[in-house]
Amino acid sequence: MATASAAQAAEPLGEWRDEDGKATIRIVDCNSRLWGVVASETIPGGIDSNNPDPAKQTRPTLGMPILLNMKKNDSQEKWEGKVYDATRGKLWDASIQLKSPDTLRVEGCVAMILCGGQTWTRVGEAPPPAATAKGGAMAPSAAKTTASAKTTASATTPMSPNPMASTAKSATAKSGKAAPAGSTVDGATTDVCLLPEIAGAPH
Repeated sequence: MATASAAQAAEPLGEWRDEDGKATIRIVDCNSRLWGVVASETIPGGIDSNNPDPAKQTRPTLGMPILLNMKKNDSQEKWEGKVYDATRGKLWDASIQLKSPDTLRVEGCVAMILCGGQTWTRVGEAPPPAATAKGGAMAPSAAKTTASAKTTASATTPMSPNPMASTAKSATAKSGKAAPAGSTVDGATTDVCLLPEIAGAPH
């Protein structure tokens, strides 16, 4: 019961490793909707080649939104929206639900016929619960909370700077020289929320 209560009090914000260990996904709050972007990959250089939109078929999978516009369903303690499956280039109806503060269940279905899911594991510590204003709305300060970018395994490639992100920074290598482009990015929530796909989404 204590674990269930802790999960209900927590939010799925932060960084999560997928069940296959191939990537981490950073989940942030943008205008009271949750979005998840690919924060790191074990195999660098992936592109969204199966996207049905030809204009997106050369975009990097690193930094790409895959959890889309998830809205809180208070009655079931889950968030519902869409998940983008880059391996098939398809959108699925999806939900995410905390099973514990460090375990997230991600489920998706196509026409309620073909369904599947994964259990993701938190990377690093959970952020503190978001403060709320009167009436249950998220307080402005909480809406701008930065999702922590924790250190991942040395085999992964951290999220590359997005050209739309205003505070992307280059890392400094141990030699004192600038690290190759795409090695790190400032993980501010506001940067993710400025991505055109997210900023232009209905709420």
